[in-house]
Amino acid sequence: MVWSKHIFVMLLTYEKFASFTTKPIADTQSNIAGLFSLSFESIDQMNAVMANGLHAGGKEASEMKDYGFMQQRTIEDFDGHTWELFYMDMTKIPEEKSAQ
Repeated sequence: MVWSKHIFVMLLTYEKFASFTTKPIADTQSNIAGLFSLSFESIDQMNAVMANGLHAGGKEASEMKDYGFMQQRTIEDFDGHTWELFYMDMTKIPEEKSAQ
């Protein structure tokens, strides 16, 4: 799957994935093997991808977090992999206060 001109995602069967390694495949239902983050250009785009993921069988691992300058949603895919979806508005990042 092509995410962008710099990001490609391979969706593989267990059997095909196992052919890439000699290590056992992690049980992602009870252990975390990785955390994947994807940045979006708008909150609407982030929410649309989240809705599609939920519709495809994913589950929302926690409620949306709103940091003012960044909104973040977390979804686990049907294999238990954790995906962090976020939108960051760089114009809303708090400025550091100068030391006095």
